[in-house]
Amino acid sequence: MPDIATLLPMIALLMAIGAFAGVIAGLLGVGGGIILVPAFFYTFSHLGYGGPEVMQVCLATSLSTIIVTSARSVMAHNKKGAVEWGVLRGWWPFIGAGAVAGMLVASSLRSTTLQIIFGVLALTAGLYMAFGKSHWRLGQTMPTGPKRAAIGAGVGFFSVLMGIGGGSFGVPTMSLYNIPIHRAVATAAGFGIIIAVPSVIGFLMVPIANPPPYTLGAVNLPAFALTIAMTVLTAPIGVKLAHTMDPAPLKRIFAVFISLVALNMLRKAAGF
Repeated sequence: MPDIATLLPMIALLMAIGAFAGVIAGLLGVGGGIILVPAFFYTFSHLGYGGPEVMQVCLATSLSTIIVTSARSVMAHNKKGAVEWGVLRGWWPFIGAGAVAGMLVASSLRSTTLQIIFGVLALTAGLYMAFGKSHWRLGQTMPTGPKRAAIGAGVGFFSVLMGIGGGSFGVPTMSLYNIPIHRAVATAAGFGIIIAVPSVIGFLMVPIANPPPYTLGAVNLPAFALTIAMTVLTAPIGVKLAHTMDPAPLKRIFAVFISLVALNMLRKAAGF
């Protein structure tokens, strides 16, 4: 059993991570995964658990928190009638299949490769957040047929490789196909459940060498529990701040922050 000198710093860092993720999620409407994965990575590495499979732990643990946060978000949005259930019913098989494929690929890769993938995708998300325009469109209705299958599978696959829910890829996709942003955000919360549930079940069966204390498969239980507890407490603070501040410059600042985190992840992957 780990000694108290190991557990206390880990608990303190995880509580701080969860609190920050909750505020940002409430303030900007972004999923916590894009914050949690690098934060978990730096925490576990700092505490001496930065082995070749630590990124699997970060991805799986982040996805496990998304099951809870996405479920709460869907219920809240559904009360306001904002969830596009038709989109969820038509897209879930493809998103779920992509998520399972993403879990299988992620479980077979080394941390360095996953760091590069996360860095590239997070940098792309940061640039879109900074420079994307609300009037951009790829079509007037959500695609069907092979295009829906390909896009849905891609959303699930790349979300798992980043350890995030449906927001970072699902919201831009729906916005580009003419779904209003508030309905896209609400529906993407449902994407998060579809992505997280099958991938976490798979990650629970992945063996990890030198895992952080109390890790089941690739899911770190203290990180899961503390993150959920802190985000529940701090997300309402972010929501209140969002109603008193202009979100546009804040999103640009956050885009810069995410881009810097992504570049730093790429730097570490390159060994500098």
